[in-house]
Amino acid sequence: MLEHLPDQYTAVITGGGGIGRALLARLSREPRAGRIIAVTRQRERLERDAKLDMDRLEIVEADVTTEQGLETLSTWLHQTPIHLLFNTIGVLHDGQSDQPVAISPEKRLERLSFDTLHHAFHVNAATAAMLISTLADRLTRHPAIMATLSARVGSIGDNDLGGWYAYRASKAALNMLMKTTSIEFRRRNPQAIVLCLHPGTTDTELSRPFQDRVPAQKLFTPDFVAERLLQVMDQRTPDDSGTFYDWNDTPIEW
Repeated sequence: MLEHLPDQYTAVITGGGGIGRALLARLSREPRAGRIIAVTRQRERLERDAKLDMDRLEIVEADVTTEQGLETLSTWLHQTPIHLLFNTIGVLHDGQSDQPVAISPEKRLERLSFDTLHHAFHVNAATAAMLISTLADRLTRHPAIMATLSARVGSIGDNDLGGWYAYRASKAALNMLMKTTSIEFRRRNPQAIVLCLHPGTTDTELSRPFQDRVPAQKLFTPDFVAERLLQVMDQRTPDDSGTFYDWNDTPIEW
């Protein structure tokens, strides 16, 4: 698994939600993985998860949506070479933990507000870019994969339904930031792969209010999604850097 990376690679996973925890659990069973570093605001969520081997994990308590959290992570990692950086942080509604603003998918333009737009763009787009910016010097001179969870609704070409303004637009902005990052990394590190990944509708806190409309066969477990996304990444080469794939290894148009 992840044959592009060297043996005993260092993996940094940000976000302690369902997909983040499933990725940590899967990587902890991977014999080629070395250090597995979990970055979360809520250590106790990881400690309560029976599927996690806490002896395999290093936990950094930091909110990387803030400059202070990014500094905490950077200081903790020091000059550690990072081979896998996977950002799973995202926000769709204010039922997710302790969101500072009221936010939910908008069906009409009149529901938009500066506060919700700002928050969605900050968490869903800016955080992923700032993570790479902060850790860029530890993502060069060796094979590396930088992946972030995006969403099919962030595809401009695939938008036939409308609505969900802030979430759609913030994910489209994320896609542009990662695409642009991939172009710079072609010069800075030709061994790097930058990817946006759509996990499908997953049984997590983010999707829970909207699952009633999802057919049972299209509602995935976090464990299934983690396995599929790792397999998708395993198929990529540096020539694929700057692309957008779904859980089924199908490219998504921007």
